[in-house]
Amino acid sequence: MQFAPVRESQVSRAITREFFGWFDDFITCDAIVVGAGPSGLVAAYDLARNHIKTLVVECNNYLGGGFWIGGFLMNTLTFRSPAHEILDELRIPYRWVEDGLAVTDGPLACSWLIAATCSAGARVLNLARFEDLVLRNGRVEGVVVNWAPVAAMPRQITCVDPIALESKVVIDATGHDARVCQALQRRGLLQMKDLCGAMDVEESEGRIVEHTREVFPGLIVAGMAVATVFGLPRMGPTFGAMLYSGRRAAQIAAKLCAPVPVGASV
Repeated sequence: MQFAPVRESQVSRAITREFFGWFDDFITCDAIVVGAGPSGLVAAYDLARNHIKTLVVECNNYLGGGFWIGGFLMNTLTFRSPAHEILDELRIPYRWVEDGLAVTDGPLACSWLIAATCSAGARVLNLARFEDLVLRNGRVEGVVVNWAPVAAMPRQITCVDPIALESKVVIDATGHDARVCQALQRRGLLQMKDLCGAMDVEESEGRIVEHTREVFPGLIVAGMAVATVFGLPRMGPTFGAMLYSGRRAAQIAAKLCAPVPVGASV
């Protein structure tokens, strides 16, 4: 097999030109989703396919969060009805094992969700660590990020300044840490619980979706971050609420991103 004659410098330039080209464009966007777990990816998928310019910020070098690995490092995912409707939409295969309880393969389901999100037009900035918020006029208007490896450097050489990315709305999909909401709590701008509640799958999932909302102007909380902010029970390794919470977050974000009609009061 004969490959095209390409030099190493050409490969390097192709990478840098492509990356910095789209990155420069997404320094300002409509929506920033912090966290690329299932709720964050579904939110980004729904926003992007509705032509809302969306950037996903993820601190790991992989996407999917717990969607990759399931519970107890056994990469089988469970979903309670009606979450199979979103699986059907994304063409993720599954099978029923109990009345109202379905299972699917984690890597397969996660791959399909990642592919759908990227194909819809969302961009992903991975190995990027959320550090703070852009706050202006009592509203969240973006995030402050740094390369994730900086946090692992010896303390005396970690004075690496972050950069800011601006957006109309930010979605906190950082899981139990609720890192974005914590940035407001530290400033006394948001009251939230320190921990989520104990596990109760039947109670948790519905309440997670119901409590997905804008918790501060310009900031929406989704997924397990909702449980931490409101002290709701955790649901463990079942993922239906994650999908529907991401969808609800996208619906709220889409309204916040909509242009204000001329002459309308703000």
